[in-house]
Amino acid sequence: MNILVTGSKGQLGTAIRHAAGKSKDNYIFTGHEELDITSREAVTAFITGHNIDVVINCAAFTNVEKAEECASQAELLNAVAVGYLAEAVKSRNAVLIHISTDYVFGKESQNTPYNEDATVSPTGIYGLSKLHGEKAVTSSGCRYLIIRTSWLYSENGHNFLNTILSLSADRKEIKVVSDQTGTPTYAADLAEVICRIIESRQFTEGIYHYSNEGACSWYDFAKAILKLDGKVKCSIKACNSDEFPSKVRRPAYSVLDKSKIRQTFGITIPHWFDSLEKCMRNR
Repeated sequence: MNILVTGSKGQLGTAIRHAAGKSKDNYIFTGHEELDITSREAVTAFITGHNIDVVINCAAFTNVEKAEECASQAELLNAVAVGYLAEAVKSRNAVLIHISTDYVFGKESQNTPYNEDATVSPTGIYGLSKLHGEKAVTSSGCRYLIIRTSWLYSENGHNFLNTILSLSADRKEIKVVSDQTGTPTYAADLAEVICRIIESRQFTEGIYHYSNEGACSWYDFAKAILKLDGKVKCSIKACNSDEFPSKVRRPAYSVLDKSKIRQTFGITIPHWFDSLEKCMRNR
């Protein structure tokens, strides 16, 4: 099979490159330089010309704050471009695996894990544009799997893990919010699941949730990072979200229910602390 990975230089794309290293399938990794997914003509030509069987769309406008100022750019990459991919995928009867986010929830807060049928209610432009991307996929008529994930991190790139380690190297104290609860997701774990689905050829259509198991606050996550690092004497202080003025209200609770993806594909999902420990060893 020929598999196209868009946004391949990001955290998840990089992790998929590693996870697919021993695959017999032909993975083609692209960034903006190799394929401009905001161009319908470029997308159609690439997918047709390379006889693509599966597209894994990791490309996204992910800067939550900046999205509030650049709504049209966020919509273009997170929704319009996704529609172009879905359209081209349908024309080849291929499969689109599209990565979405827990930010499609939030306005109608709850305190139990969200399943795939929960009411979507984005709190800002980023979440809204990602929701529009989901709708572009589901309404296109293409074969698809949408995987919503949360709090993605890895050894490389701009993410919460690396930010905390960087800040702790220069400061004696860091304030981290304790009133937002979710689940960190190790990019390598999600990448392994995606590659496993492709290897199985079990493209059971639908929306799925994937994060690591368990739940924590950003404060808990930060404390665990420094505990496992063991090199830094910086202290972590809990605070409330209102101490960090923001243009968008982030979900107070966005834990995802992973029952559907576990049962459909027969996977075991590691606990977030175990995966964090693994990531720290790999840095």
